[in-house]
Amino acid sequence: MISVFFIGVGLSMDAFAIAVTNGMTLRDFRVRHALWMGLYFGGFQFLMPLVGAFLAGTVRSYVEALGPYISFALLAFLGGKMLWDELRDEGGGGMASLSHLRLLAMAVATSIDALAAGVSLAFMEDLSLMTACGMIGCTTFCFSVAGAMLGAKIPGISGRGAGIVGGLVLIAIGIKLLVEGVFL
Repeated sequence: MISVFFIGVGLSMDAFAIAVTNGMTLRDFRVRHALWMGLYFGGFQFLMPLVGAFLAGTVRSYVEALGPYISFALLAFLGGKMLWDELRDEGGGGMASLSHLRLLAMAVATSIDALAAGVSLAFMEDLSLMTACGMIGCTTFCFSVAGAMLGAKIPGISGRGAGIVGGLVLIAIGIKLLVEGVFL
């Protein structure tokens, strides 16, 4: 089970980075925002390996082929929109709110690799799939909540500056997922 924990840690790193960015850029940050991020990111990191395991032989090639492009497109769009809003100075600096639609898009984008991990989990003997997925989801929940709380405490970045940095971070994570999926 220690290997599943480390799989969970690895899968949660993108969600952690985005939670830090959200915590840093959200103007009226509250603990409930961190909890929502944890629920979305952890929930999808729990569900996607289950789906991947159940569809193990069927969708593996599609996930491996299209997953990086989908993740990149979602994160590049969200990051680009954040940059656009900040550079046009529409928001007064930082995100005014963290919508469920935005959280959903970020959770899907960061959990597509968990779908592929679920395919691998399906072939591991002596492994309880529900326990493994629960561990991955809980790990991601904890990392996401901690990341959001950490991001909210980062001093010295104005709302607008944080929005610009946040947009660039989302785009960079999208590029990272694309490069990893296509070239590695």
